[in-house]
Amino acid sequence: MKHFEVPAGYRSTLISAIKNKRKEEDKLKKDFSPALIDLGPLKIYLARHFGFCYGVENAIEIAYKTIEENEGKRIFLLSEMIHNPQVNADLTKKGVQFLHDTSGNELIAIDTLTKEDVVIIPAFGTTLELEARIHKIGIQIHNYNTTCPFVEKVWNRGDQIAKKGFTIIIHGKPKHEETRATFSHAAHKAPTLIVNDMEEAIILGKIIKGELPISDFEKHFKNRYSAGFDPSIHFEKLGVINQTTQLATDTQAISDYLKNIIVEKFGKESASTHFADTRDTLCYATNDNQSAVLELLNTPADLAIVMGGKNSSNSSHLVELCEQKLPTYFIDDVNKIINENEIIKTNWKDKSEEIIQNFLPAQATVSILMTSGASCPDTVVESVIRKVASFYNVEAALDDVIQFWQAPN
Repeated sequence: MKHFEVPAGYRSTLISAIKNKRKEEDKLKKDFSPALIDLGPLKIYLARHFGFCYGVENAIEIAYKTIEENEGKRIFLLSEMIHNPQVNADLTKKGVQFLHDTSGNELIAIDTLTKEDVVIIPAFGTTLELEARIHKIGIQIHNYNTTCPFVEKVWNRGDQIAKKGFTIIIHGKPKHEETRATFSHAAHKAPTLIVNDMEEAIILGKIIKGELPISDFEKHFKNRYSAGFDPSIHFEKLGVINQTTQLATDTQAISDYLKNIIVEKFGKESASTHFADTRDTLCYATNDNQSAVLELLNTPADLAIVMGGKNSSNSSHLVELCEQKLPTYFIDDVNKIINENEIIKTNWKDKSEEIIQNFLPAQATVSILMTSGASCPDTVVESVIRKVASFYNVEAALDDVIQFWQAPN
């Protein structure tokens, strides 16, 4: 896989040593068992896969090269490049300005831009409508495009099934930047609808089967379907694509459920005619990180710490998985660990924060599971490990851990 030029400030000596050794020993990525950092009274189990993915490193490399190549010019990002506070703060310090917030609200009027300005497309991609507005000003927006290749893969798959007459169902969070971009691209090619979760998929299924009146469609899916969408005729042929950072199991479950609805309606022999196989749109990093966490959760432990931006969808899903098994603390920065007794935990559902007391159990040996989202720098993970280790007076032992993982086989 391509090596990206990512600022050294996002790399970690400890984490790089572990990742490089695991990659060398498991070139085919078949071993999803966690790595153990044994510090005596503190045992930390790191997920097999975590941190920056291909798409994030690609975006960071393009953004920093854009800044380097355009000294003296005004540089804008359509919105946060990725959902990580450290990376976005670093870009802001370098003079990059954000045109929109994560909900799509305008922070800087597009009309104030000039053709001399530089505009970067974030890793989530953007809508065709916004692209057209920027292009009309005379800005060559595609010169600085950090859209994740795996997001573009989803768009291409949508194009393919649209050409065959399929209605496109997008499994995604309706307000997420990526889902909004995917909806825009799909809606220009085919009737398109966004479904948030399985509960909504079941409602949709009942409408398709006639168990709910077509009039209920507007009530449940208002502002989430393309212009001209007609539920009386546009459910004859379906294909499901997804926001790449959704839970892979959820996307598959929704796809399987809707396929069964189609089979019931048209018969098993006609399934391939009326339902498109689109499971290849699931992102490899989302799959790997989620599979690694599922394997990580087989390890007995006292708690889990998940690191990632509070708006990060893929990080939130890792928290969701961990919370089903043990106390889990979602943080976006080492400073959220106040001391050995207090931690500021983010609620992955509503993004609220709460100070939790006595998050570390008072016992001789403590075992912690750790992972991070695909937009979280490895330096954040190492800083969290070091801070927790300092509470047990074993931080110095991490030098030996680094030497162990750096040693040749």
